[in-house]
Amino acid sequence: MTAAETETPLSAPLDVGFDYTRSVGPVLGRFVNALRERRVVGVRGDDGRVHVPPVEYDPDTARALTDFTDVGDEGTVVSWSWVAEPLDGQPLQRPFAWALIRLDGADTCLLHAVDAGSPSRISTGMRVKARWADETVGHIRDIVCFVSVDSPPEDPAPAPPPPPVAERAEGEPVSTVITPIHLHYMHSASPEESRYLRGLAEGRLLGQRCPACGKVYVPPRGACPTDGVPTTDEVELPDTGIVTTFCIVNVPFLGQRIKPPYVAAYILLDGADIAFLHLVLGCEASEVRMGMRVRAAWKPREEWSTTLENIAHFEPTGEPDAPYESFAHHL
Repeated sequence: MTAAETETPLSAPLDVGFDYTRSVGPVLGRFVNALRERRVVGVRGDDGRVHVPPVEYDPDTARALTDFTDVGDEGTVVSWSWVAEPLDGQPLQRPFAWALIRLDGADTCLLHAVDAGSPSRISTGMRVKARWADETVGHIRDIVCFVSVDSPPEDPAPAPPPPPVAERAEGEPVSTVITPIHLHYMHSASPEESRYLRGLAEGRLLGQRCPACGKVYVPPRGACPTDGVPTTDEVELPDTGIVTTFCIVNVPFLGQRIKPPYVAAYILLDGADIAFLHLVLGCEASEVRMGMRVRAAWKPREEWSTTLENIAHFEPTGEPDAPYESFAHHL
């Protein structure tokens, strides 16, 4: 039994998030700007059906649609699914239903939340009405949720904070919407990956060799993707290698830690057969090239953990470039 099989695999919570930003265009623009005025707008198709939210092109004829029309903010539940344990970022933070709602005057359904209190208080065919936010900004969340027309909840769920909005001059129509996206889950590493991560905490770069083809994978994989056999042979590799391919990042984005321009490159460690993505710093971005010899720049030892971030970046060694033929088959 190998060490990788006897050690407890590592696991840790992982949070992936970003603000999804998109321009709305002339069709969805009409929709979100109407929401800011507490109105719901649809568009009429070639067959007379009213689509809500409005679509840019007729689903049957593909003709661009421009016949906008207001619909009601009350409607009928067509189908629903109960959410007993809401997740962070969902419309309500107490049990609610996701429902397809056909608004009065519309022929298609809008997906939204219904604050019903319990699953016994919602049903297909139930009449609901929109509960508008106190502050509307031009976003689907201007409708906090829907509630029953006949028996709304006695204590309405507190409204979430308004979504972030793109900068615009006072009175200008909404042209861009921002929707925060977050994914929270527990990531469990494989035994091989766990050995690799524990090695990083010791300043070592560990890979796995396929016993059939001899390829060395860093980070390691439990099985060789070429031969499908377990990669049982552990290999320790140096922290030097070459740049195979790279890109120069010139565009700023939310959460960016380094001021552009900078280089993100695939690094092929000496003795490895697969490259991994990391930063190349220590020189002008324009000086980075394919075949450049680089070495890992490690963070101070007291900052090390079970992560590849122990390596702050790679930087040029000053050695002659590797000939293209030596790494062409790794591209």
